[in-house]
Order: sequence, then C-alpha cells, then structure tokens
Amino acid sequence: VQLQASGGGLVQPGGSLRLSCAASGSSFSNYNMAWYRQVPGKERELVARISNEYRTEYVDSVKGRFAISRDNALNVAYLQMHSLKPEDTAVYYCHGQMYTRSGERLDSWGRGTLVTVSS
Repeated sequence: VQLQASGGGLVQPGGSLRLSCAASGSSFSNYNMAWYRQVPGKERELVARISNEYRTEYVDSVKGRFAISRDNALNVAYLQMHSLKPEDTAVYYCHGQMYTRSGERLDSWGRGTLVTVSS
C-alpha cells in the first residue's frame, strides 16, 4: 500500500486540525495504521495507532486531545487533533504495517505533513 498524508498547516495554540492518510491498494483494511511525528534533532515519535480491529493507543502527551480513526471503505486514516500546543509542532507521518499469511511484515510510510502550532 502507498500512503499519502495531508492536512497539516499553521494553527494557533488551542486550535484544531485533522490529518488524513490516504492509502492506495486493496489491502488497507488489513493494515495497522499509525501516526508518528518528528522534530529536527529528535527521533520519530509514535503519536497514535489504530489496529485493523480498531483498537487504539496514544502517547500520553496527546491523550484526550487527539483521536485516531480509519475509514476502510475510503482507505483513509485520520488524526483529529484538538487543543493543539506549540510542542505539537512537528512533521507528522502516517505508517501502515501488516503481516502476510506467510509471516512477511509489510511496512509503508507516507510523506510527512508539517503541523505548526504558533500564535
């Protein structure tokens, strides 16, 4: 699957944004999807993930503010972000991962989308 992230931009503190990750291919529903973020000089950080069974997990710093979801009919994963803080500023990447029946792990990364939280 190929992934394309979009929806980043400039937002004031306290504002909201919704990121989208559009997937091409027919196996999207089998993929576990996740959003990561990275700032210069730091390692890429897992922000949220949603399994192919819709189980969700979040990093503590975004719990209660961010929500990850997916629409398998549209082949899209979303990251709804509320109450944004300057420390949320980063390039956000979507990631998909699945295991084939033979046990092969497949990983796919989308290009990042920049989120800037600033007044």
